[in-house]
Amino acid sequence: MKSLLFANDRPGAYPPSWYAETAAPLAPFPPLEGEARADVCVIGGGYTGLSAALHLAQQGLSVILLEAHRVGFGASGRNGGQVGSGQRIDQGTLEARFGTARARQLWDLGEAAKALVRALITRHDMPCRFHPGIVHADWSARDLRHTHEMVEKLNRDYGYDQIAPLDRAALRDIVRSEAYQGGALDHGAGHIHPLQFALGLAGAAAGAGVRICEGSHVTRLDTGPQPVAFTAAGAVRADHLVLACNGYLEGIAPPIAARVMPINNFIIATEPLGPRAAEVLTQPVAVADSKFVVNYFRLSDDGRLLFGGGESYGYRFPHDIRATVRKPMLQVFPQLADVPITHAWGGTLAITMSRLPCLARPAPNVLSASGYSGHGVALATLAGKLMAEAIAGRAGRFDILADLPATRFPGGPALRSPLLALAMTWFALRDRLGL
Repeated sequence: MKSLLFANDRPGAYPPSWYAETAAPLAPFPPLEGEARADVCVIGGGYTGLSAALHLAQQGLSVILLEAHRVGFGASGRNGGQVGSGQRIDQGTLEARFGTARARQLWDLGEAAKALVRALITRHDMPCRFHPGIVHADWSARDLRHTHEMVEKLNRDYGYDQIAPLDRAALRDIVRSEAYQGGALDHGAGHIHPLQFALGLAGAAAGAGVRICEGSHVTRLDTGPQPVAFTAAGAVRADHLVLACNGYLEGIAPPIAARVMPINNFIIATEPLGPRAAEVLTQPVAVADSKFVVNYFRLSDDGRLLFGGGESYGYRFPHDIRATVRKPMLQVFPQLADVPITHAWGGTLAITMSRLPCLARPAPNVLSASGYSGHGVALATLAGKLMAEAIAGRAGRFDILADLPATRFPGGPALRSPLLALAMTWFALRDRLGL
């Protein structure tokens, strides 16, 4: 089977994104050669794996991290950079599914995730600024009513006073688009340079003693009493194994991969807008809207519009990413029709049926975390720490997420992408019709 790890990118090279162009690079870490021994072997060098490795090393354990390409190569270095509140689905839905006590636990974990991101940036003096503020923008009056109800609920039932409702005029004062009916502004959420944060985590992990091996594609696992991870050039035997592969689980963890669906998402960057930036956003906030296939955007530090939108299912990215994303960008900001696009890139993330993270123990001494469903900057970073806690014998917070239902996607590996594409076509039609 073709691997998503190598379907769209040059091996060992970051995609030509605005993030890669502006990040402070790390010198490459040498690949694994020969056999090695560690207390813990971590597979995957994104937020989940780097956070797990860092927190494990801080607990005094020896850690080897294996990354097929470069640290931050996958979704961790390509995403919209939004550090959102709570979980991917709202508290009202969580209460209906799981009851108020479990919904409160999930809210508290989401708040802990945001706080962890900010603390890591500060503690390790990362060149990665946290910009507060995320606007939720609603396309329809029905969406707007629901958003305002959720704002009231968070204020009243969760004591969260950092979010406020926006009517149409108040939203347009911030987001210079006629597309939206209103929304909410969450001052407790924020946005960051995602690749710079991943590189900051890698530097902190290496400084704590983690042995990072780039260019070390794991091809096979032995999940016996002492797990072993095999690459083409060597193997790591460990007491514990951490799977931090998110959308790249196919081939090494089929039971988890059946519950975690890889999808592709895309971002473009305009040229610097200069004074015209005020035609887009009047505050340094990020925005995510209410479409099922979400549009998300913000201004970069050098005044570009970074706009994400569109999805694909399967292995290959579309031939023309610029055209794919420019279309929804112009639906929101038709005034930018004459602005050149300087960068366009895609990335592979992972979703679950429930849109909640999939944390699991797929085998003895093996932990896995993945499937953040577009909410991964904060939740993946926290999930890494939760796995480190579980390995240290403090599994309480890990188990809150591991105990959530994790439904398989219908159709198996061969049919789930076509079935998901069919479902997404229906939801895209609903978006267009305003249903």
